[in-house]
Amino acid sequence: MNQLEAMRIYLRVADLCSFTQAADSLNLPKATVSEAIKQLEVQLGSRLLQRTTRSVQMTQDGLLFYERSKDLLSDFSDLENLFRSNDTPLQGRLRVDLPVAAARNIVIPALPNFLAQHPGIELELSCTDRRVDLIREGFDCVMRVGVLHDSSLIARPLGYLKQVNLASAAYLKEWGIPKTIDDLHDHFLIHYLSNFGNKSNGFEYQVGDKTHYLPMKGGMTVNNSDAYHAACNAGFGIIQVPQFGQMHAASLQSLVPILPTYCAPAMPVSILYPDRRHLAKRTQKFIDWLSETLRPYLHQTDQRH
Repeated sequence: MNQLEAMRIYLRVADLCSFTQAADSLNLPKATVSEAIKQLEVQLGSRLLQRTTRSVQMTQDGLLFYERSKDLLSDFSDLENLFRSNDTPLQGRLRVDLPVAAARNIVIPALPNFLAQHPGIELELSCTDRRVDLIREGFDCVMRVGVLHDSSLIARPLGYLKQVNLASAAYLKEWGIPKTIDDLHDHFLIHYLSNFGNKSNGFEYQVGDKTHYLPMKGGMTVNNSDAYHAACNAGFGIIQVPQFGQMHAASLQSLVPILPTYCAPAMPVSILYPDRRHLAKRTQKFIDWLSETLRPYLHQTDQRH
């Protein structure tokens, strides 16, 4: 194993704080990863990682080597790209995470064209509504809907998704159609929480530049979009969803829009990745393709209407 490959392995172990997770993300045997780190430590004459039964942490020398390795690998990658033809076929694994609704309704139906153009790419597609840890879980890029909190990551803004309020016809027949915010006191909200330990803010709506929350009763709380849509179809109450989901999901086509002047603020859509300088060409190509694929469904401003 050459020095550059060993350095790449070391960076992944350091990022994930785990030999096992690093081996899985690199598609390498754990023994190969362990041997690469051992060889580096022997060559450098210094311990880079402090291993315990529960964790792997960098030593002070390991931290210094980590920072210099990132710079050196980035410089080497830039040097390679100077002489690499744009026609060179893309190869390698690409690990991506997308929200369930966007993946099912928009991205996956369009993927055959992308993979036909780049047959050397091995795509690992995670579809989840939870916020994955991009670094620890080894993703090359992730799509996020909502306000970003990952200040250490690079974000590429794509646009905004208008939100709509929906309810089933059966629910509205039983409980009536709300016309004003005050009418919601007699209605039920299906609460959406990524983590059940948190508390729902209630019905979200915007008046002018201010966002307001109205606490509402509701007998159903869910943590993923499929259950959210199903609960609404079953008549449990009102939901608030991004419009592209409502436009494409067959399970939502029978639902009725309500309170159009009291919608939640448009949600920003972004693609996140760890480091612009280390962005593989296949990742850049996928991000460009995903941006174009989503463009028809997004507003370029945070308009609500």
